[in-house]
Amino acid sequence: MRRSTPKLNARPSRADFLVITGLSGAGKSQAIHAVEDLGYYCVDNLPVALLPELHALHRREEALAKVAVVVDIREREFLTAFPDVYARLRASADMPPALIFLEASPAALHRRFSETRRPHPLGPDEPISDAIALERRKMRRIRAMADEIVDTSDLTVHELRQVFLGLSHDRKTRATLVLTFESFGFKHGLPLGADLVFDVRFLPNPHFVPTLRPQTGRDKPVADFLEAQPATSQLLSRLTSFLKFLVPHYVAEGKSYLTVAIGCTGGRHRSVYIAEALKRALGGSKGVTARVRHRDAGREKVTP
Repeated sequence: MRRSTPKLNARPSRADFLVITGLSGAGKSQAIHAVEDLGYYCVDNLPVALLPELHALHRREEALAKVAVVVDIREREFLTAFPDVYARLRASADMPPALIFLEASPAALHRRFSETRRPHPLGPDEPISDAIALERRKMRRIRAMADEIVDTSDLTVHELRQVFLGLSHDRKTRATLVLTFESFGFKHGLPLGADLVFDVRFLPNPHFVPTLRPQTGRDKPVADFLEAQPATSQLLSRLTSFLKFLVPHYVAEGKSYLTVAIGCTGGRHRSVYIAEALKRALGGSKGVTARVRHRDAGREKVTP
């Protein structure tokens, strides 16, 4: 995997106002989605003439505390207007922007245009290899102004997201995974969108204890019953250990949502208890927001 090249300018590139540009097909659309996930207010294909106005709003409006904007050769006046406009913004005494330039190898760009079948902005009638070479030449001056140059030839979308995480001004920012523990009953079908499914029907069933039947796994008597079973503590220990190993890898890959489904027969007792216990065990994990959802716990009215 190719990493971003070293900074070309002495000023730090960590900023709350990111200007993203680069070669067509180098991944600017994916980049703007990545920084949007990091909490930036994002604008794609902004006219260069509006950059100073947006930067001024950024400096005074709390709602625009973090801004990322894509400007590129799609605008007719971009090549001639951008260098002077950006130079003036960089001269700001406070809150200067940072310029991120995305590029890729000719082979990678050619492949991407072939796969998407989109015309190159410099001319749909030109051979794609000629258009790519021409844009690279035209963009040399702007490339030389960049704080960071990122070669996306071999980067996945997740790796590109990590690059922009590193450029974020807030060094405490971390990728956040929303981890949902969803209880359900197998007799009502598997939940849609589950990433991992665990079957806990081997645990003793509180349904067959008349006083526990109308309660759920969130009630103390049901919890006491299940905690008295040796298999319950062994299951929780193994599942907790497995998920504590697995979840950080999902966070590192940039995954935003992970649903762990826990199933028992009716989705009322065992699965509810285990889902709640796992949420407590994983809730404090770094980079994770844990929540619990009980799909079937209130589906049927049960009497003792």
